[in-house]
Amino acid sequence: MALTLAGAALILLTSCGSAEPEQAPAPAVEPAALAKLPLANTFGDLPAAPLDPAPADKTGGEVVHPKADIAVHDAPGGKPIATLPAEQIGSPTWVPVIARQGDWAHVLLPTRPNGASGWLHATTDAVETAHNDFAVTVDRAAFRLEIFEAGRKTGSWTIGTGRPEHPTPAGRAFILASIEESVNTYSPIVLPLSSHSDSHETFGGGPGTVGIHTWPDNSFVGKATSDGCIRVTRDALERLVELPLGTIVSIV
Repeated sequence: MALTLAGAALILLTSCGSAEPEQAPAPAVEPAALAKLPLANTFGDLPAAPLDPAPADKTGGEVVHPKADIAVHDAPGGKPIATLPAEQIGSPTWVPVIARQGDWAHVLLPTRPNGASGWLHATTDAVETAHNDFAVTVDRAAFRLEIFEAGRKTGSWTIGTGRPEHPTPAGRAFILASIEESVNTYSPIVLPLSSHSDSHETFGGGPGTVGIHTWPDNSFVGKATSDGCIRVTRDALERLVELPLGTIVSIV
């Protein structure tokens, strides 16, 4: 899942246009303190994390990967609230950037509650940066999943979603990992998302993570019959697994 490295730095100017604004300093977080913070992963819960301020908006396509476990702050220069690990369930951690303030990147997090976010001091020493032209939209009412590349639709499929008592949660999520299924046989690959079921605290021994996967047959197509996951056809999954980690999945 190769990503194209971003080639341009974001420059923020003051209102007079002559200088960059003063940067919020990064609080020093010692390794021992970092180890004591809760993990921002699919098993975590960060009730104090700021929520996604614009869950219906598009992003600029920037994604970042921490080179090592990194502190998540509640604001630029603010309080450390979690540790974002460099790997998540067997895949490198790539998270989408939803805003920038100099070296500070506001990112979505793969933890409860849905829409949890935080700020990383995203210097070149701390993170790898890439640009992701892809995005996915899921329309629950229309049972429609679409893939876009640089704003151009490149694929569209009828899907299945969560039934009314276990709905697929809405909002901005992202592809967190790509897992070769070894327990169930209904889907060769499962794509866990950053979002979680609002009705299942746990499911199948896991934390209720919402995923994209296939099904043994196509009886799910155009129906709300799952426990919150997004069921897709085999040809749709083949396209989806080619997308980079960190790809935004907008669910409406």
